[in-house]
Amino acid sequence: MNKKTPNEALKRIDVAAFHESEKAPIVIVLDDIRSLNNIGSVFRTADAFRIEKIILCGITAQPPHRDIRKTALGATESVAWEYQEEVSSGIKKLKNEGFVIVALEQTEAAVLLNDFKIQTNQKYAIILGNEVRGVKQDVVDQSDFCVEIPQFGTKHSLNVSVSCGMIIWDLACKLGVLKTLH
Repeated sequence: MNKKTPNEALKRIDVAAFHESEKAPIVIVLDDIRSLNNIGSVFRTADAFRIEKIILCGITAQPPHRDIRKTALGATESVAWEYQEEVSSGIKKLKNEGFVIVALEQTEAAVLLNDFKIQTNQKYAIILGNEVRGVKQDVVDQSDFCVEIPQFGTKHSLNVSVSCGMIIWDLACKLGVLKTLH
């Protein structure tokens, strides 16, 4: 029989230990995200993989907000975040800090996520754009890479929080952080 693991047996770290712990060298940039549920879900995913921080840009709402907190389930307390009014300012700062900038967007020269090659000693900033318009063209132009998640159905896009979870999982696997942070 395969029994569910009770929460107390999961040996999760507390918020203080999270703040002190090693982080995955990944930053998520949310630009003009409208859905508070998407924002909260990204915080929760960022907590699960212990990413470095989230940068909220443009119209993206910021904690504390009741609807973000409802979805984040406390991750707004553990995951570091900052607000940048202009996404370009955030990108410039990240480039100066040595991050490779990756726009998650469908473009003519996009690399499929499964084919995206990374360097394990590198830090990555993933940019996710507006739910309707995607990543802005000027942000695509500032990016080092554009990555696309392969899709085979009738729709041309995935939900922002789903896309974020997929790319974080992929990068975490490729960077080896699943072994080092476990």
